[in-house]
Amino acid sequence: MTSQLDSLRQHTTVVADTGDFEAMRAYRPTDATTNPSLILKAVQKEAYRPLLERTVRDHRDLPTEQILDRLLVAFGTEILKIVPGRVSTEVDARLSFDTRRTVERARGLIALYEAAGIPRERVLVKIASTWEGIQAARVMQEEGVNCNMTLLFSLPQAVACAAAGAKLISPFVGRIYDWYKKAAGADWNEAERAGANDPGVQSVTRIYQYYKAHGIPTEIMGASFRNVGQILALAGCDLLTISPELLTTLSETQGDVPVRLRPDAGGAAPAPLDASEIPFRTLLNDDAMATEKLSEGIRAFAADAIKLDKLIDALR
Repeated sequence: MTSQLDSLRQHTTVVADTGDFEAMRAYRPTDATTNPSLILKAVQKEAYRPLLERTVRDHRDLPTEQILDRLLVAFGTEILKIVPGRVSTEVDARLSFDTRRTVERARGLIALYEAAGIPRERVLVKIASTWEGIQAARVMQEEGVNCNMTLLFSLPQAVACAAAGAKLISPFVGRIYDWYKKAAGADWNEAERAGANDPGVQSVTRIYQYYKAHGIPTEIMGASFRNVGQILALAGCDLLTISPELLTTLSETQGDVPVRLRPDAGGAAPAPLDASEIPFRTLLNDDAMATEKLSEGIRAFAADAIKLDKLIDALR
């Protein structure tokens, strides 16, 4: 009998959500995603410390932000020696509300990859799904740079990203689940809110159904999983980015994984949403979960970027 991981691969592109090269070699994902938190975790391991030290040594006279971007690209370049597909590299979260500087940093990341001999087709630039980030993605997509829209928690964000021509979105399943579980407190019933009833799974399912019903080509990559049940409930999604811990569980569990999401599921098409700025801001503001998790996510990624800055400055 096949493993759940191999069965899942038949319906969904499996992506590794890690900065750990060995995990990628073990589980053979098609793509890989990184973020400041994953890179920070990786560089604190002895195996990856030399990559940090070499990057700082070779570029110690540059501003810290430029060394940080070179570190991200150094990781991405190594990752692309392992995975056959694409790597996602994140623009500094501290720029999430600055369209111009996000575009500048995204251009810089792509230039660094191309200087390393990596074609832009193998890179996804990750940008936060704020209004300003989405407008930056519009510019980058027009320049032929594919974007992965991260920190996405709602359908209005997904619709605006698609209208901007984003190549891929990453709705955060686990963080949505976390919010609803915390809000429910003692009233939370894990069994009743599992699988297809999980609020994070339901959010991705709504986005998937909207995109497919309206013929939107933007890829959907479920992210931020808390348990295997969430992954299995989204089998058939375009891509799923999965941590090494959950990849291990899937690889060690035997059984077929049935398709849960199908592009031809039928039913009435969801009503189209207006993707312009005022409806976007209004609908996002009306969604307490999405508003809170977006702000929290930006703060957390920014805090880890600051920690990376300090590691870099300590090695100068």
